[in-house]
Amino acid sequence: MSSTTRERLTPRQRLSRGLKYSTVGPVDVTRGAVGLGVESARSSASWAGDRYRRSKVARQLRTELAAAQQVVANLPEVVQNARKPRRRVRPLLLAGVGVAVLAGGAVTFSILRRSAQPDPSPLPPSVEVTPKP
Repeated sequence: MSSTTRERLTPRQRLSRGLKYSTVGPVDVTRGAVGLGVESARSSASWAGDRYRRSKVARQLRTELAAAQQVVANLPEVVQNARKPRRRVRPLLLAGVGVAVLAGGAVTFSILRRSAQPDPSPLPPSVEVTPKP
């Protein structure tokens, strides 16, 4: 490293250097003690935040677990309700409705087809129908 580069000291290094040297001692001791206090406070705040997040997640998991237990407890009743016989629509009624729909579709198709054809013209053709050899 070059002589102009200064390494930043950690608070612990600064405190130990301040206690070691008497010339710059009081300044380094003060800066080291303040730095250690700040780092300690930051670490404590981080720990408290992690504990809060973990407790919040645990509370949410307990709530979800209670809801899941309630769903599982109600499962036999739900299965029993699902097994109840449902009233079935008579097959003949369904067949009749199907035939009626098909018949209606056929009638509609034939009406639309007839209306789409052009009316024959009352005028004689403009071109000779039988070609001459």
